[in-house]
Amino acid sequence: MGSTLITRIGELVTNEGGPGPDGMAAVTDGALIIEDGAVAWTGPAARAPAADSAVDAAGRAVLPGFVDSHAHLVFAGERSAEFAARMAGRPYQAGGILTTVAATRAAPGAVLRANLRRLAAEMLGQGTTTFECKSGYGLTVADEARGLALAAEVTPEVTYLGAHVVPPEFAGDVAGYVDLVRGPMLDACAPHARWIDVFCEEGAFGADEAAAVLAAGRARGLGTRVHANQLGPGPGVRVAAEAGAASADHCTYLTAADLDTIVSARLVATLLPGAEFGTRHPYPDARRLLDAGATVALATDCNPGSSFTSSMAFCIALAVRDMRMTTQEAVWAATAGGARALRRPDVGHLGVGARADLILLDAPSHAYLAYRPGVPLIAAVWQAGRLAAGAPPGT
Repeated sequence: MGSTLITRIGELVTNEGGPGPDGMAAVTDGALIIEDGAVAWTGPAARAPAADSAVDAAGRAVLPGFVDSHAHLVFAGERSAEFAARMAGRPYQAGGILTTVAATRAAPGAVLRANLRRLAAEMLGQGTTTFECKSGYGLTVADEARGLALAAEVTPEVTYLGAHVVPPEFAGDVAGYVDLVRGPMLDACAPHARWIDVFCEEGAFGADEAAAVLAAGRARGLGTRVHANQLGPGPGVRVAAEAGAASADHCTYLTAADLDTIVSARLVATLLPGAEFGTRHPYPDARRLLDAGATVALATDCNPGSSFTSSMAFCIALAVRDMRMTTQEAVWAATAGGARALRRPDVGHLGVGARADLILLDAPSHAYLAYRPGVPLIAAVWQAGRLAAGAPPGT
């Protein structure tokens, strides 16, 4: 492959300044060398060593590729009418998931694969170079295993979410469904997954049920994650901490005790502002989390019901405008924060040795992601050192 020098970078964001959002280090008039799929050198453009080929960034910004640590991409159908009704005043409820479950169960595998790959390509074109993908719209042994096998075709960050909601055939028998999720369904799904997740929420699964599911997954070698405190106060954060989860996701309704738990247990609080945009719930208080010393990640929650966006840039803009994050904090959360949520030290930053996942903005600064919301600013994307989307200047 040879080495590639990207030079005359107006702002090179490396995330190498420290362990938290204040560590969104940036080099002005910088340069970076890619070699063998990894970052080989960063520094001032005037001191850049020679390389086999060169790209002139012409004053544009370069950032780590976005790391989207929460997405639901294996599904069929759409729910635009439900969205329109919510915007007209109908409240969001977890039960809407069952509409997608019915469509997904009925869909041929080829349809699910085509939709999944379309969304994965859509993410890549918008700068997302690492993403997590959950099951959760099959809710039978065969359908969950099918969904996870498809997800594993496009990402190593595959999450088994059999405990999304209780399907209609188990109405009135939550215990029976939990036994299925942590028994035969887990047996079929664990070989395809790295993670296990549970929707711990009123209308989905309670604390004891969620803990049982997570314990079974942990016993099979899966890492744990939790949908926590999205629709109201509840036990989700505590359950996540007790399970040693990598992240508690949503964190919209947090008590003081929840906040203390997130910090003391070193849980990553993954915030999903697209879901609040799509449900009219209050946005999470990112400022409160950050000021308490929590590690915060941003992710899209891309799904057909509550957050049908694949744009990390959109989520950054929402976080800055409505969640009181600085532009630096939001970009760190969408890159290094997501990598922390996935326990991936190789991505989310541009330090020497990191995987060469990077994006070139058609803008001089990372701040433009929030400053120019809704504008397509991703000029080029490199994934593991290869140009994967767009085209650099002069090509």
